[in-house]
Amino acid sequence: MIPMANACTDQEARAAILEIGRRMFARQYVAANDGNISVRISPDTIVVTPTGVSKGDMNPDMMVVMDLDGNVISKGLRGPSSEVKMHLRVYRENPDVTAVVHAHPIYATSFAIAGVPLDKPILSEAMLQVGVVPVAHYAKPGTTDVPDSIAPFVKDYAAVMLSNHGVLTWGSDLEQALARMEVVENYAKVTLVVNQIGSERGLSQDQVDGLADIRQNM
Repeated sequence: MIPMANACTDQEARAAILEIGRRMFARQYVAANDGNISVRISPDTIVVTPTGVSKGDMNPDMMVVMDLDGNVISKGLRGPSSEVKMHLRVYRENPDVTAVVHAHPIYATSFAIAGVPLDKPILSEAMLQVGVVPVAHYAKPGTTDVPDSIAPFVKDYAAVMLSNHGVLTWGSDLEQALARMEVVENYAKVTLVVNQIGSERGLSQDQVDGLADIRQNM
């Protein structure tokens, strides 16, 4: 059995998803029906947002319960998000993950569109909380190519940008997954401003390694 140190109940997961969805919408990380959120409530069961619904306007009964093979256990009027394949792949690739968030924050998504990873060691908070943020190759939304594109990054990274699409983050709970989304967006914003200034003073390799050690122990 996979350890579930941060497992929550079905009801707790639904409440957490509603709260995180409202925050994502309020911070303009999603528009219209964009984005999706999931929480693992048992070793092989998740609660995920439905398709075609604004993340700022959901209710608990809308949520979909699925197993990690993609079978729907229960749902409201709508099925699961078409991007649930990404979520399922993250949980299978990294058993420590209990929450996944997908959104389209403006600055980080712009870097994803440009195909530019966030890999400059210029911001200690970003190095401490997420480290390098790579860009996965382009994959048609809703297809199996999407989970295949992010699979190489799930074990060793905290986030990945999806080429011409958006950002995916994960964590030990939804608060951490959303916090990582916020850090990635801020990292992108700061990187853009530094590029416009045209000069940077990056962290040394020893400083980066020190932050990486702290991140692994957090």
